Amino acid sequence: MKRAVPTYELYGEESGERPDFWLHCETIPSRSSLHHWEIGLHRHQSFFQILYIAEGSGDAVFGETSQAISPPAVITIPPTVSHGFRFSRDIDGFVFTILASHLPAAPGGRSRLGTWLAKPCLTPLGESEDGRYVAETLQRLAEEWAARRNHRTGLLDAYLSTVLALTARLAEAPRVDAAAAESENERRMERFDALLRQHVLAHRPAAFYARELGLSQTHLNRVVRSMTGQSVHEVIAERLLNAARRELVFTRASVQEISFRLGFSDAAYFSRFFVRHLGTTPRAWRMAERQKLGV
Repeated sequence: MKRAVPTYELYGEESGERPDFWLHCETIPSRSSLHHWEIGLHRHQSFFQILYIAEGSGDAVFGETSQAISPPAVITIPPTVSHGFRFSRDIDGFVFTILASHLPAAPGGRSRLGTWLAKPCLTPLGESEDGRYVAETLQRLAEEWAARRNHRTGLLDAYLSTVLALTARLAEAPRVDAAAAESENERRMERFDALLRQHVLAHRPAAFYARELGLSQTHLNRVVRSMTGQSVHEVIAERLLNAARRELVFTRASVQEISFRLGFSDAAYFSRFFVRHLGTTPRAWRMAERQKLGV
Protein backbone atom coordinates (compact mmCIF):
# COMPACT_ATOMS: atom_id res chain seq x y z
CA MET A 1 0.00 0.00 0.00
CA LYS A 2 1.29 3.45 -0.94
CA ARG A 3 2.54 5.41 2.06
CA ALA A 4 0.83 8.72 2.77
CA VAL A 5 2.94 11.82 2.17
CA PRO A 6 3.38 13.68 5.49
CA THR A 7 2.46 17.35 5.85
CA TYR A 8 4.72 19.73 7.77
CA GLU A 9 5.13 23.43 8.44
CA LEU A 10 8.92 22.89 8.61
CA TYR A 11 10.31 19.51 7.53
CA GLY A 12 10.39 16.95 10.31
CA GLU A 13 8.46 19.12 12.78
CA GLU A 14 4.91 18.47 13.88
CA SER A 15 2.41 20.98 12.46
CA GLY A 16 0.42 22.99 14.97
CA GLU A 17 -3.09 24.23 14.41
CA ARG A 18 -1.86 27.67 13.29
CA PRO A 19 1.41 28.90 11.81
CA ASP A 20 3.37 31.20 14.10
CA PHE A 21 5.33 32.97 11.34
CA TRP A 22 4.75 34.39 7.84
CA LEU A 23 8.34 33.91 6.70
CA HIS A 24 11.03 31.56 7.99
CA CYS A 25 14.61 31.23 6.76
CA GLU A 26 17.35 28.69 7.41
CA THR A 27 20.40 27.34 5.60
CA ILE A 28 19.89 24.17 3.58
CA PRO A 29 22.70 22.28 5.42
CA SER A 30 21.24 23.11 8.86
CA ARG A 31 18.26 20.80 8.32
CA SER A 32 19.38 18.41 5.55
CA SER A 33 22.50 17.40 7.51
CA LEU A 34 20.22 16.11 10.30
CA HIS A 35 18.58 13.75 7.78
CA HIS A 36 21.74 12.44 6.06
CA TRP A 37 21.37 15.06 3.29
CA GLU A 38 18.08 13.57 2.12
CA ILE A 39 14.68 15.23 2.59
CA GLY A 40 11.92 12.68 2.09
CA LEU A 41 8.73 13.34 0.17
CA HIS A 42 6.48 15.72 2.10
CA ARG A 43 4.27 18.74 1.54
CA HIS A 44 3.17 21.97 3.22
CA GLN A 45 -0.51 22.76 3.54
CA SER A 46 -0.32 26.56 3.81
CA PHE A 47 3.26 27.38 2.87
CA PHE A 48 5.17 28.24 -0.28
CA GLN A 49 8.90 27.47 -0.35
CA ILE A 50 11.89 28.96 -2.15
CA LEU A 51 15.23 27.14 -2.13
CA TYR A 52 18.32 29.02 -3.26
CA ILE A 53 21.09 26.63 -4.28
CA ALA A 54 24.40 28.50 -4.14
CA GLU A 55 26.80 25.52 -4.08
CA GLY A 56 26.69 21.75 -4.35
CA SER A 57 24.37 19.49 -6.32
CA GLY A 58 21.59 16.96 -5.96
CA ASP A 59 18.13 16.06 -7.16
CA ALA A 60 14.77 17.72 -6.63
CA VAL A 61 11.83 15.30 -6.54
CA PHE A 62 8.32 16.53 -7.36
CA GLY A 63 5.85 13.68 -6.96
CA GLU A 64 6.99 11.01 -9.43
CA THR A 65 9.50 13.17 -11.33
CA SER A 66 13.11 14.09 -10.51
CA GLN A 67 15.28 16.97 -11.75
CA ALA A 68 19.04 17.38 -11.35
CA ILE A 69 20.14 20.41 -9.31
CA SER A 70 23.11 22.45 -10.52
CA PRO A 71 24.03 25.78 -8.90
CA PRO A 72 23.20 28.57 -8.96
CA ALA A 73 19.49 27.80 -9.07
CA VAL A 74 16.17 28.63 -7.43
CA ILE A 75 13.53 26.01 -6.64
CA THR A 76 9.95 27.16 -5.99
CA ILE A 77 7.34 24.85 -4.47
CA PRO A 78 3.66 25.78 -4.00
CA PRO A 79 1.50 24.52 -1.12
CA THR A 80 0.21 20.90 -1.16
CA VAL A 81 2.77 19.72 -3.76
CA SER A 82 4.70 16.59 -2.72
CA HIS A 83 8.44 17.18 -2.92
CA GLY A 84 11.77 15.96 -1.57
CA PHE A 85 15.50 16.40 -2.13
CA ARG A 86 18.78 14.48 -2.26
CA PHE A 87 21.72 16.80 -1.65
CA SER A 88 25.48 16.44 -1.93
CA ARG A 89 27.39 17.08 1.30
CA ASP A 90 28.80 20.35 -0.06
CA ILE A 91 25.33 21.81 -0.60
CA ASP A 92 24.95 25.45 0.42
CA GLY A 93 22.16 27.98 0.21
CA PHE A 94 18.91 28.92 1.91
CA VAL A 95 15.36 27.67 2.20
CA PHE A 96 12.60 30.24 2.72
CA THR A 97 9.19 29.12 3.97
CA ILE A 98 6.43 31.68 3.35
CA LEU A 99 2.75 31.76 4.20
CA ALA A 100 1.03 31.45 0.81
CA SER A 101 -1.42 34.19 1.79
CA HIS A 102 1.53 36.61 2.00
CA LEU A 103 2.73 36.09 -1.59
CA PRO A 104 2.49 38.99 -4.07
CA ALA A 105 0.10 36.89 -6.19
CA ALA A 106 -2.11 33.94 -5.31
CA PRO A 107 -0.79 30.62 -6.72
CA GLY A 108 -3.20 29.58 -9.46
CA GLY A 109 -4.56 33.12 -9.86
CA ARG A 110 -5.29 34.68 -13.23
CA SER A 111 -2.10 36.71 -13.45
CA ARG A 112 0.96 35.28 -15.20
CA LEU A 113 2.86 35.29 -11.88
CA GLY A 114 -0.01 33.47 -10.14
CA THR A 115 -0.03 30.79 -12.86
CA TRP A 116 3.73 30.30 -12.48
CA LEU A 117 3.55 30.15 -8.68
CA ALA A 118 1.04 27.28 -8.87
CA LYS A 119 3.59 24.76 -10.22
CA PRO A 120 6.92 23.55 -8.78
CA CYS A 121 9.83 24.88 -10.78
CA LEU A 122 13.62 24.51 -10.80
CA THR A 123 15.08 27.65 -12.41
CA PRO A 124 18.80 27.90 -13.27
CA LEU A 125 20.05 31.43 -12.57
CA GLY A 126 22.89 31.23 -15.09
CA GLU A 127 25.22 34.18 -15.66
CA SER A 128 22.61 36.77 -16.62
CA GLU A 129 22.30 40.09 -14.82
CA ASP A 130 18.81 39.10 -13.61
CA GLY A 131 20.16 35.79 -12.30
CA ARG A 132 22.92 37.49 -10.34
CA TYR A 133 20.43 39.99 -8.94
CA VAL A 134 18.11 37.18 -7.78
CA ALA A 135 21.02 35.51 -5.96
CA GLU A 136 22.08 38.77 -4.31
CA THR A 137 18.51 39.59 -3.30
CA LEU A 138 17.99 36.17 -1.72
CA GLN A 139 21.18 36.68 0.25
CA ARG A 140 19.85 40.07 1.42
CA LEU A 141 16.48 38.48 2.26
CA ALA A 142 18.23 35.93 4.50
CA GLU A 143 20.34 38.60 6.18
CA GLU A 144 17.38 40.92 6.76
CA TRP A 145 15.30 38.07 8.22
CA ALA A 146 18.08 37.19 10.67
CA ALA A 147 18.94 40.78 11.68
CA ARG A 148 15.44 41.82 12.89
CA ARG A 149 16.13 45.53 12.39
CA ASN A 150 13.75 48.48 11.92
CA HIS A 151 11.55 48.57 8.78
CA ARG A 152 12.16 44.83 8.40
CA THR A 153 8.70 43.80 7.17
CA GLY A 154 8.60 46.23 4.26
CA LEU A 155 12.06 45.18 3.09
CA LEU A 156 11.23 41.47 3.36
CA ASP A 157 8.10 42.05 1.26
CA ALA A 158 10.06 44.01 -1.35
CA TYR A 159 12.86 41.44 -1.60
CA LEU A 160 10.35 38.58 -1.85
CA SER A 161 8.33 40.26 -4.62
CA THR A 162 11.50 41.08 -6.57
CA VAL A 163 12.84 37.53 -6.33
CA LEU A 164 9.61 35.91 -7.47
CA ALA A 165 9.02 38.30 -10.38
CA LEU A 166 12.58 37.97 -11.70
CA THR A 167 12.70 34.18 -11.20
CA ALA A 168 9.41 33.82 -13.08
CA ARG A 169 10.89 35.87 -15.93
CA LEU A 170 14.01 33.70 -16.00
CA ALA A 171 11.90 30.52 -15.96
CA GLU A 172 9.83 31.71 -18.92
CA ALA A 173 12.75 33.02 -20.98
CA PRO A 174 13.74 29.72 -22.64
CA ARG A 175 10.18 29.11 -23.80
CA VAL A 176 8.97 32.52 -24.83
CA ASP A 177 10.54 35.79 -25.82
CA ALA A 178 9.27 38.08 -23.06
CA ALA A 179 8.76 41.11 -25.27
CA ALA A 180 6.77 39.15 -27.85
CA ALA A 181 4.67 37.36 -25.24
CA GLU A 182 3.66 40.44 -23.28
CA SER A 183 0.13 41.36 -24.29
CA GLU A 184 -1.30 44.84 -24.43
CA ASN A 185 -3.53 44.04 -21.46
CA GLU A 186 -0.53 42.98 -19.39
CA ARG A 187 1.26 46.24 -20.20
CA ARG A 188 -1.82 48.21 -19.23
CA MET A 189 -2.11 46.21 -16.02
CA GLU A 190 1.51 46.99 -15.13
CA ARG A 191 0.90 50.71 -15.75
CA PHE A 192 -2.28 50.55 -13.66
CA ASP A 193 -0.38 48.83 -10.84
CA ALA A 194 2.33 51.52 -10.93
CA LEU A 195 -0.30 54.26 -10.74
CA LEU A 196 -2.06 52.46 -7.92
CA ARG A 197 1.15 52.23 -5.88
CA GLN A 198 1.62 55.97 -6.34
CA HIS A 199 -1.94 57.14 -5.64
CA VAL A 200 -3.71 54.47 -3.54
CA LEU A 201 -3.43 56.47 -0.30
CA ALA A 202 -5.03 59.46 -2.04
CA HIS A 203 -8.19 57.33 -2.58
CA ARG A 204 -8.45 58.19 -6.28
CA PRO A 205 -11.61 56.83 -7.99
CA ALA A 206 -11.55 54.34 -10.88
CA ALA A 207 -12.23 57.20 -13.31
CA PHE A 208 -8.89 58.80 -12.40
CA TYR A 209 -6.91 55.65 -13.33
CA ALA A 210 -8.88 55.21 -16.57
CA ARG A 211 -8.12 58.80 -17.56
CA GLU A 212 -4.41 58.44 -16.76
CA LEU A 213 -4.24 55.30 -18.93
CA GLY A 214 -6.19 56.84 -21.79
CA LEU A 215 -9.04 54.34 -21.48
CA SER A 216 -12.72 54.51 -20.73
CA GLN A 217 -13.67 53.37 -17.25
CA THR A 218 -15.59 50.44 -18.77
CA HIS A 219 -12.56 49.36 -20.81
CA LEU A 220 -10.23 49.59 -17.81
CA ASN A 221 -12.65 47.52 -15.75
CA ARG A 222 -12.69 44.89 -18.50
CA VAL A 223 -8.88 44.77 -18.65
CA VAL A 224 -8.46 44.54 -14.87
CA ARG A 225 -11.16 41.89 -14.49
CA SER A 226 -9.61 39.75 -17.24
CA MET A 227 -6.23 39.85 -15.46
CA THR A 228 -7.29 39.63 -11.81
CA GLY A 229 -10.91 38.48 -11.68
CA GLN A 230 -11.76 41.70 -9.83
CA SER A 231 -13.12 45.11 -10.75
CA VAL A 232 -10.96 48.24 -10.51
CA HIS A 233 -12.84 49.23 -7.37
CA GLU A 234 -12.20 45.83 -5.79
CA VAL A 235 -8.48 45.95 -6.64
CA ILE A 236 -8.17 49.41 -5.06
CA ALA A 237 -9.99 48.23 -1.94
CA GLU A 238 -7.84 45.10 -1.71
CA ARG A 239 -4.64 47.18 -1.92
CA LEU A 240 -5.87 49.40 0.93
CA LEU A 241 -6.86 46.35 2.97
CA ASN A 242 -3.44 44.75 2.48
CA ALA A 243 -1.76 47.94 3.69
CA ALA A 244 -4.14 48.10 6.65
CA ARG A 245 -3.48 44.47 7.60
CA ARG A 246 0.30 45.00 7.57
CA GLU A 247 0.00 48.13 9.72
CA LEU A 248 -2.33 46.43 12.19
CA VAL A 249 -0.16 43.36 12.67
CA PHE A 250 3.37 44.71 12.40
CA THR A 251 3.14 48.19 13.97
CA ARG A 252 1.99 49.45 17.36
CA ALA A 253 0.17 52.46 15.89
CA SER A 254 -3.39 53.02 17.05
CA VAL A 255 -6.32 52.35 14.71
CA GLN A 256 -6.79 56.11 14.41
CA GLU A 257 -3.13 56.65 13.45
CA ILE A 258 -3.32 53.88 10.87
CA SER A 259 -6.50 55.31 9.37
CA PHE A 260 -4.78 58.68 8.82
CA ARG A 261 -1.65 57.00 7.38
CA LEU A 262 -3.86 55.22 4.85
CA GLY A 263 -5.59 58.41 3.77
CA PHE A 264 -8.96 57.94 5.49
CA SER A 265 -10.66 61.12 6.67
CA ASP A 266 -11.41 59.64 10.10
CA ALA A 267 -11.10 56.41 12.07
CA ALA A 268 -14.84 55.72 11.95
CA TYR A 269 -14.82 55.72 8.14
CA PHE A 270 -11.78 53.40 8.16
CA SER A 271 -13.56 51.02 10.57
CA ARG A 272 -16.68 50.93 8.38
CA PHE A 273 -14.54 50.20 5.32
CA PHE A 274 -12.73 47.39 7.18
CA VAL A 275 -15.94 45.83 8.51
CA ARG A 276 -17.62 46.01 5.09
CA HIS A 277 -14.82 44.01 3.46
CA LEU A 278 -13.64 41.70 6.26
CA GLY A 279 -16.68 41.45 8.51
CA THR A 280 -14.86 42.54 11.67
CA THR A 281 -13.43 45.72 13.18
CA PRO A 282 -9.74 46.63 12.75
CA ARG A 283 -9.15 46.27 16.50
CA ALA A 284 -10.75 42.82 16.70
CA TRP A 285 -8.91 41.65 13.57
CA ARG A 286 -5.57 42.90 14.98
CA MET A 287 -6.04 41.00 18.24
CA ALA A 288 -6.98 37.77 16.46
CA GLU A 289 -4.08 37.92 13.99
CA ARG A 290 -1.48 38.80 16.59
CA GLN A 291 -2.66 35.85 18.67
CA LYS A 292 -2.25 33.57 15.63
CA LEU A 293 1.24 34.83 14.78
CA GLY A 294 2.41 35.25 18.35
CA VAL A 295 3.32 38.87 17.71
